[in-house]
Amino acid sequence: MKDKAITYETLSKITDAISSAAELEDVSEHMVHSLKDALGLKGCALMLLDRSSNELKMAAAAGLSRAYLEKGPISAQKSIAESLSDGPVVIYDVEDDPRLQYPEEAKKEGIKSIVSLPVVLRGKSLGVLRCYSAEPWEVSMENLIVFQAVALIIALVLDNIRMQKGLQTSIDVLKVMRQATRPTKRTLHE
Repeated sequence: MKDKAITYETLSKITDAISSAAELEDVSEHMVHSLKDALGLKGCALMLLDRSSNELKMAAAAGLSRAYLEKGPISAQKSIAESLSDGPVVIYDVEDDPRLQYPEEAKKEGIKSIVSLPVVLRGKSLGVLRCYSAEPWEVSMENLIVFQAVALIIALVLDNIRMQKGLQTSIDVLKVMRQATRPTKRTLHE
């Protein structure tokens, strides 16, 4: 299959969708649906790394069946692990690649190719962005670089959401403390 081109218009739509959302779920849903639709993909998923279990947890997915999404725990060390440590991974043919944790489920889902991109911020892996194609997909280096830029934008937005929530929590705590330290007004009858 010919490479799915990421145009400036596509990138603009994706970044607008990502940057306009204020909640992690909204950002995740906007992003995976925008990528899937803009590129005509079979599916797209954002998975975040759970450091305690070393598993990838589904944040959002588009175009993938419930059966595929519920196939089992996704090990960060068994499921295209190189994308977390070494950078983007392109799997041209899922039927002939040992890096997949669930190759049979991918075949049943009708997935032929996968692009797995690390979502990294300040050298720390946050998770992966996976793009699934129903046809074998030869990804150009130019498009791979643009995909990496989208993954970086996602990482920045996730960090921004985290910081906003932390700031709001701090403001709420300060308000409570301020209320607690205000002297109460006394009346003459006390």
